[in-house]
Amino acid sequence: MKKIISLVLAAVMLCTIAVLAGCDKKPADSSDSAEALKFGFGVSAAYDSAKDAEGETNGSCNFITTAVAVLLDKDGKIVKIDLDSTDAKLAWTSEGKAVATAEIKSKYELGKDYNMATYGQKHDGSEGKPLEWFEQADAFITTVTGKTLDEAKAMMGADGYATGDLVTAGCTINVAEFMSVLEKAVKNAAKSDATSKDTIQLAMVSTAAEGKDATAEADGSSSVDTTICAVVVDADGKVVASKTDAVSGKVTFGASGAATVDTAAAVKSKVELGDNYNMANYGQKHDGSEGKPLEWYAQAAEFDKALVGKTASEFAALAANDGYATGDLATAGCTISVTDMVAAAVKAATVA
Repeated sequence: MKKIISLVLAAVMLCTIAVLAGCDKKPADSSDSAEALKFGFGVSAAYDSAKDAEGETNGSCNFITTAVAVLLDKDGKIVKIDLDSTDAKLAWTSEGKAVATAEIKSKYELGKDYNMATYGQKHDGSEGKPLEWFEQADAFITTVTGKTLDEAKAMMGADGYATGDLVTAGCTINVAEFMSVLEKAVKNAAKSDATSKDTIQLAMVSTAAEGKDATAEADGSSSVDTTICAVVVDADGKVVASKTDAVSGKVTFGASGAATVDTAAAVKSKVELGDNYNMANYGQKHDGSEGKPLEWYAQAAEFDKALVGKTASEFAALAANDGYATGDLATAGCTISVTDMVAAAVKAATVA
């Protein structure tokens, strides 16, 4: 459901935005060069403020995940970029009972249903409704393309809100998180086989676990896992490069409905946690074979390697019927369930 905008360069770079309907994404391109580009990927997650449950009003806390993927040229300029975000609402009752979490869609997937135009306000107080979130994200993508990280950050005010060309393009929201994750992606960028002729796209898949009710002895909890896959795809639909990561959010609450989650707690992705994720120490191999499993980030790296050279229609073969990695992928050391990884990769590599 995502569409691509091509930006044609002449002596002076001109950005022409195609008018697309609905919640279609608009990844942008700043170069027609066939030179190899750096591929970067960043993820960030945090808790929003928590609300206690009172009477018939449920308590809640949102877990927000943002991801950015970029292709950079030799000068550090953004040639192509994609981004998305999820806002998972985890809730409970005033009796401390976990409330089932509704289907979690990314903000791009929600499109107009995110309702920013209906309920949002322009930060500068000007008249008229703001653009929908996906339209503002499109404006961000288009405007930062062709710029370095420093040039992009210069379009953000001290309060985190967009300024200058970003506002002119229609991006009037707080872009502090976009910029923070963009900085991660730029700093993580490494040499790849991608060129400006390829397409970059990311996708997010969120799965909520069954909640646990609170008791007099222990807090209740509700949790969500979000898996993100960013891919670079060539003209034939084959993956040139891939990066996969995931984040886990867990909120807790007492039997009286009071929130007990530490919303200020820092959240690291599984790749950022590295060896501290402790899969090697506490995990088990699905097939029951001896030895410690690889750490999560190492297993994800094997998954990314397995995607290269394949099209979205070929990804399903990476998982057995039970969702666990199979074949060469399992042999390479990826022994975890890859159900959400495959789902995110298929979304990312399916370019409309």
